[in-house]
Amino acid sequence: MPEEFAFPLSEFYARTSLVLPRMEVIPGDAVPEPYLRLLVHEREMTSTLEQFHAADIYIKALSSERRDEGYFREVVLHRVSDDAPVEFGANCVNLNLFTPEARWMILQEKVPLGRILRDHAIAHTIKPLNFFRVEPDALICRALNLPKPVTLYGRQAVLCDSAQQRLSQVVEILPRM
Repeated sequence: MPEEFAFPLSEFYARTSLVLPRMEVIPGDAVPEPYLRLLVHEREMTSTLEQFHAADIYIKALSSERRDEGYFREVVLHRVSDDAPVEFGANCVNLNLFTPEARWMILQEKVPLGRILRDHAIAHTIKPLNFFRVEPDALICRALNLPKPVTLYGRQAVLCDSAQQRLSQVVEILPRM
C-alpha cells in the first residue's frame, strides 16, 4: 500500500473518499528548524509541544472509530492558554494494552495520549518511522487554522510498551511555526 508512511491518517482519508494531500517522505536531517527539534527525536509529542509552547495541551477529536482492538482517532491538539492548534494528527491505539482507567481516559477524547502514558506511568518507547513534508489540503488547513496552504512537516511514529507491543501508531503534522 503506497500510503503506509501515512498510516493511520490514510485510513481516515480512505473512509471519507478524500485523497491524501501531497506528502513526501524526507530524511530527518532534511527537516528544517524548528520542526527538526519538534519532530526528529524519540520522545512523545505531548511533552515536547507543551515545553515548546510553554502551555498545557488538550485534544479535540475530529472523528473516531473502534475496530477490533484498534481505536482510531483523528485529532487536533490545542494550547489551553489560547486554544491555538499545535498539531493535527491521526492515531491508532491498541486499547487492549491499557489499564481500564487509561482506556477510559483515551476514549474520553480530551487528554493527549502522551499525558495519559505519563500520568498512568506506562513504560513506553517511541520510534519515528518516517518524516515528511506535506502540502495541506482543505481539511488540514481548517484543522490548523491556516488561511492558505503552506508547506508543513510531520512524522509517523510507533509507541511500544516495555514488551515491545505496539501501543499506538501515529501521524503528527505541525502547523506553520
